[in-house]
Order: sequence, then structure tokens, then C-alpha cells
Amino acid sequence: MSFSSTEYCCSMSSTPSATGLVAGATLQCGRFRLTLARPLVMGILNVTPDSFSDGGRFIGYEAAQARAQQMIDEGADLIDIGGESTRPGAPPLPLDEELARVLPLIDALRDTGVPISIDTYKPEVMRAALDAGADLINDIWGLRQPGALDAVRDTRCGLCVMHMQGEPGTMQREPQYRDVVADVRDFLDGRIRSLERAGIAADRLCVDPGFGFGKTAEHNFTLLRELPHAVPAGVPILVGLSRKSMIGAATGRSVPQQRIAGSLAGMLAAVDRGAAIVRVHDVAPTVDALKVWQAMRARPWCDAQSVHS
Repeated sequence: MSFSSTEYCCSMSSTPSATGLVAGATLQCGRFRLTLARPLVMGILNVTPDSFSDGGRFIGYEAAQARAQQMIDEGADLIDIGGESTRPGAPPLPLDEELARVLPLIDALRDTGVPISIDTYKPEVMRAALDAGADLINDIWGLRQPGALDAVRDTRCGLCVMHMQGEPGTMQREPQYRDVVADVRDFLDGRIRSLERAGIAADRLCVDPGFGFGKTAEHNFTLLRELPHAVPAGVPILVGLSRKSMIGAATGRSVPQQRIAGSLAGMLAAVDRGAAIVRVHDVAPTVDALKVWQAMRARPWCDAQSVHS
């Protein structure tokens, strides 16, 4: 069985999934409208010295640009640039340092034909990144910081709204929930409703349950198991569990770089439960795993170019 890279994206089933997505679902993402006909792969590009998984590897401009191109060649549908580490216990980064890390890369990558996402919660970085050509804002604070909504309101960028209990410096200090699935869903539903009331079009929005952000391993696996019930119905889901401590907890592997196989298993569990976008460090094995998943469902794989319009 083989699938041509020139195949056009197959349509989703006309039967709604557990998340409420139906045939023809799309996400407005700046210069692009993404077709959610298959799970999309978002490649992680951390240009930080202190990221939990690959801190320091791509801090230099040339190394970061080469890594981005490598992920695009491997099949990434989007590139997510992070200039500030949000690992547990990470200190805030000065604004000027974050801008200096991310803006040159946006300039270098905006003509690659792939949407550029910026992982930031600072309104000033959002504005500068969008002016430079970024297409999506991936905000761990869910656009709750003062000025964040104003920074994105009058644009066409995509917006990822994430759940986080607490803040990065303290979020892993004994997180507790009444009901983690209901609590995360209610938070995300409230944020989506608030943004739509503020004039943000629904087709610009996706949600992230925030694996590892103020959650124990048990919380994380409960959310993964109950993913369709942990998010608002009908809103595309972005999932980021690549190499995270929940994978280490399940596998016993303390070194993040040794968690690739476990990350793939978690990723497939997420897409099987409706995830539309998977945020990953390891693009090539993720694409291979998703191609097998698509083959099992008797649907052809479509290349990155055919999901962008």
C-alpha cells in the first residue's frame, strides 16, 4: 500500500467526531486557512538555553533556521517558535531578549510556505511577531494577560487558547482539581465564549488542554483518556505532550530525549480521540506514525502543501 505525496486531502467523515468537528473543518491562521482533514504536525523550535528537552541546541540563528527547515522537509505543517522557556520553575524572560530571539527567525521563515506560530503570552511580542509575518499565537495564558486581546483582535491570526493552573514558576507545586476534566473544559469554554464575545471569529480559535501545565501525571492521563470531554465541543484541539514528564512517568525514562516512542504512543492516543494538531519535537517519526494511522483508517496521506490554502 502506498500513498502519493501529491494526493489531495481526503474529506473527514460526515459523522461528527467526539469533539464535534465535521467535514470541511478549517482553521484561519494568518496568511493560511488550514484544512483539518488529517492531524496536522506542529514542529517545536525552542530558541532558548533552558528548555526542558532541547535547551541550547538551537539558540543560534543559523542552527535554529536549519532546524526549522529540517522539520519542514520532514513534513511539519506548522513551525512553533518559542523564545522563552515555559518549563516548570522557569523564570520570566525580559521582553527585549524574547524579541531578539524570535523576530529574526520569523523574517527568515515566513516565505517557506508553512504557517509560523509564536509561543508567547506577551502582548508586545504578539504585535511584533504578527507584524513580522507570524500566523498563529500560541498562548499558555489563554490570552488573559492585559493587552493580549487588543494585540490580536484586528488581525486574522490563529489563536491557541491553553489551560494552565497557576503560572510556570509554581504550577507543579501540588496541583489540585475538583474534577480535572470538567475544570479544564469549563475554563476553555469560558475563554472561547469570552473571545467570541470580544469579536474574535470562531474559525480563528483552537484549544489546548495544557498537558504538564499545573497537572500531575494522573491528571494528564485522565485528560488524555477523556480528551473529547475535556474541551468545548466543535473547537479544534491542539495537543502538546511530546517528551513531557507524563511520558517519563509512564515509561520510567528520566531523559526527555529517550521518550520518543512513548510520545508517539501518547500522540496517537490523542489523535484517536480527536486532536487536530499535534505539537512535537520529533517530526519525522510523528509523520510516519500518523501515516500508518491514516492507512489503518483507509485514508490517503496528504502533504503539507495541500492542507494550506
